[in-house]
Amino acid sequence: MNSAVRAAAVVAATVSAALVLTACGGGGSDASDDAPGKAAPAAGTQDLNPHPAGDLKQGGVYKVSIQQWINQYNPNQTDGTQGDASAITELVEPDLFTLDAKGVPHSNPDFLASAKVVSNDPQVVSYELNPKARWSDGKPLGAADFEAQWKALSGKDKGYQVATTSGYDQIAKVEQGKDEHEVRVTFATPFADWQMLFDPLLPASLNATPESFNKSWAGTVPVTSNAWKVGQYDKTAKTITLVPDPAWWGEKPKLDKYIFWAMDSTARTDAYLNKEIHEAPAVTPEAYKRLKEDKDTDFRIGARWDQVTLSMNGGRGPLQDVRVRQAVTLGVDREALVKVAGKDLPFQPKVVNNHFFMPNQEGYRDNAGAFGKRDVARAKKLLEEAGWRDGGAGKPRTKDGKPLTLEYVMPADATGLAEDQAKLTQQMLGETGIKVELRKVPGDDYFDQYVHRSNYDLTQFRQVDRIYRSSSYQDYRQPEGDRSFGNYGRVSSPEVDKLMVEASRTTDPQKQIALYNEADAKLWELGHSVPLYQRPQILALRKGLANTGAPGLGSETSVRIGWLR
Repeated sequence: MNSAVRAAAVVAATVSAALVLTACGGGGSDASDDAPGKAAPAAGTQDLNPHPAGDLKQGGVYKVSIQQWINQYNPNQTDGTQGDASAITELVEPDLFTLDAKGVPHSNPDFLASAKVVSNDPQVVSYELNPKARWSDGKPLGAADFEAQWKALSGKDKGYQVATTSGYDQIAKVEQGKDEHEVRVTFATPFADWQMLFDPLLPASLNATPESFNKSWAGTVPVTSNAWKVGQYDKTAKTITLVPDPAWWGEKPKLDKYIFWAMDSTARTDAYLNKEIHEAPAVTPEAYKRLKEDKDTDFRIGARWDQVTLSMNGGRGPLQDVRVRQAVTLGVDREALVKVAGKDLPFQPKVVNNHFFMPNQEGYRDNAGAFGKRDVARAKKLLEEAGWRDGGAGKPRTKDGKPLTLEYVMPADATGLAEDQAKLTQQMLGETGIKVELRKVPGDDYFDQYVHRSNYDLTQFRQVDRIYRSSSYQDYRQPEGDRSFGNYGRVSSPEVDKLMVEASRTTDPQKQIALYNEADAKLWELGHSVPLYQRPQILALRKGLANTGAPGLGSETSVRIGWLR
C-alpha cells in the first residue's frame, strides 16, 4: 500500500501491507523501461510522483486494498501490530515525527514545535507541543497522554498485553515542563532511538487501564487527532472510510475520502484492473506480468525495510530442539526461493544474511556463517544427533515411533508465489527427512489466531519498517510466560537480550551497529528464524495519482495525496 508504518508491523509475505506519509523522490517509472537483472534500488530510493499542492484537484477518492478486516486498532497491543491496522492508526492519530528518504526522523510541525535532547546525564527529551493540537474529544494533547503511554508500555503492569516495551522500559519519569505545552521525558538509561517513542501518540483514555488498553480499541478508533478521522466502518462491504476532520488545524487534505477495502490477496490484481481500487502490489511475478499490460498504470519502485522471513516456532514440537531448527535453516535453499520470487520482475531480490539490516543498508554484515548456504548432508547429521532416525527413501524420520512432521501454516488466500514457495520449502525439507504438511487457514484469522498465538510450526511472513533499530527488539527478545511480544517463534537467549538492550542504550552509531551484528550471529546459531530476502517495493498505481507510491525508508504527506488536474 502507500505508507511507511514505523510501528513494528508484521505482515503476511503474500501481500503488500502497511502505509504512511512525506513526499520526496522521483516520479512513476514505465514498466517497459524495466530490465530483469537490473540492480535493486539503493537505500533512500523513493518513487512518489511528487507534485506541489497547486497541481492537484480538490476532492476525489483514493481506494486501496488491505489484507484483512481490522479487529484491533491499538498499535501497541499484541494483536494490533498487523501492518494495515497500524497504517490506518497513523493517519488518524498524532504522528510526531516524519521520516526523510534516508529514514532520518524530523519533528512534525503539526504536532511539535520542537523535540530535542536537553540533557545527556541523565538523558532528558523536551517535547514542545503545537498549542493547536487537540483530540477529537476536545482535550489538548499534553503530559497526561505521554505519561499514560509510558506507564502502559513500561512492562511493569503485566495486565497490559503490549507488543513491545522497548525504550519505554528505560524511562524514569514523564512530567509537564515549563507550561502545559511542554513535556519532559527523563530516561534512567540513555535511549538512542527516542524519536520512535510516542509515535503515534495515543490518548490517555486508551492507556488508562489494562482493560481499556486491551479492548477499547478492538474494531474501532474512539478518539482521533489528525487530518483524517474514520467516517464509516462497513463490515459487510469490508471497507473502512477515512474522511477529512473539519477540526483539523493543519493543511487540509486534497482527497474527500481515503477508503481501505479488505479483500483476499488473490483478488487484488483483478480489482485493480477492473478499476475498483487505485493501487495494487506488483511484487509477485504473476501480478507484475498482468499489471504491466495496463496502459493507465505507473509502476513506482522504492527500497523499503522489508524482510521475508521463514519463522520457526521453537515453543512446541520438534522445533524445540535447536538442532532441528538448525537443520531446517540448512535444508532451505534460499537462493531458489529468491529465484522464484524474482522471476519476471524488473530486478532480482537479494538474499538476506542478517536479521537487523537490509543488504542495501549501512551496517549490513553477512553473519550467517555456516548457515548461509544449503547443506543437506549437515542437516541430516544434525537430525541424527537429535535422535531422528532415517525412515528410508521418501519417508519422514522417526523418533520414539513418531514421524518428524512440521505444520506449515499459510493464509487460504495466499498468492501463487506464496504457494509455490511453500511447496518448494516442503520439497526441500523432505529431502532431509522432515515431512512438512501445508495447512491453509482463513485469511482474516491468519494473524489473530495463528501467528500472534504462536499456533504454527513454520510460516512465512514479512517484517517491515524496522528503521529504528531498537524496534527489532520485540522480534527477538525473550518471551515472558505466555507473552511473546513480537517473538512469535519464542526463540531467544539471555545473551541476545543483553546485546540488544546494550545496543539500544548506546548513542554511538558504530558501536550500536557492532552490537546488533553480534546479536545477529547468535540468532543464526540459535536457529531463531530464516531471513529469506528483501522484498521488492513495486507498486502499480493509476496515472494521475500524486505524492504517493513507494516511500522506501521515508514517509508520505497524506494531506497532499491526490489527483492531478
